[in-house]
Amino acid sequence: MTDRALVVVRSGALTTVQDRGRPGYAHLGVPRSGVLDGPAAALVNRLVGNPPDAAVLETTLDGCAVRPRSTVTVAVGGAPCPVRVGGRPAAWGAPVLVREGELLEVGAATAGVRAYLAVSGGIAVEPVLGSRATDLLSGLGPAPLTDGTVLPLGAPAGPPARVDGVPQPRPPAGLVLRVTPGPRADWFTAGAVRTLTTRAYRVSPASNRIGLRTEGPPLERARPGELPSEGVVLGAVQVPPDGRPVVFLADHPTTGGYPVIAVVRAADLPAAAQALPGTPVRFVPVRRR
Repeated sequence: MTDRALVVVRSGALTTVQDRGRPGYAHLGVPRSGVLDGPAAALVNRLVGNPPDAAVLETTLDGCAVRPRSTVTVAVGGAPCPVRVGGRPAAWGAPVLVREGELLEVGAATAGVRAYLAVSGGIAVEPVLGSRATDLLSGLGPAPLTDGTVLPLGAPAGPPARVDGVPQPRPPAGLVLRVTPGPRADWFTAGAVRTLTTRAYRVSPASNRIGLRTEGPPLERARPGELPSEGVVLGAVQVPPDGRPVVFLADHPTTGGYPVIAVVRAADLPAAAQALPGTPVRFVPVRRR
């Protein structure tokens, strides 16, 4: 039994192992997956001395609790939340030492949706197609965590960052998504395109790692019928039959049959990962680069 491991005491609503994902396999039907809030995950890795592609834990809304089998350095970032070590308050957004056997508790998010827990050495589960990421759509990678799961850790790669804390963007009170026209924008009326880029939407509670679903005015099609399945990309804004836009996130399918009216800039997607249900959403048109 290795002493470089974490024991999951409380898995939370949905806690998964994530890294930068597995890009380059869409032609095989494999989604990219990986962390939804890339900057937050990279920052907590940097704080504990890990390389940016080290695997972390991504929690959803109510956090998790783990117990290390050896002394480790950890950092929690992303959605702001209380952190406790051995029952005592600890820093969020800064390196924290957790001794062997102490309970590390990542509490419920006080804003935003997803918190990230990095541990010195990274989560060292077996990679699949070069990535340790959990993909909820395809089932690749480790299963979502359950109580009692034991996660192996890698060897520390470097010392923790010598900082007391670093600024992190707060989750959005309003989500602004910059979009360029999609490959099937001509399947919609001119009025529908105006509606998308001028009317207010809200984040739907049905959102998940596959897509950010919206509530708001439906978009009217100019053409009836359905498309043959075709490739779709991260950030694609697909419009299902109910007319409400869906923004594809990391676990999105690689093909789809509903028309894509627009594509969101990749730089805006981390904020989408932290947008709570009910958050206002605006789609802002920009020119292609």
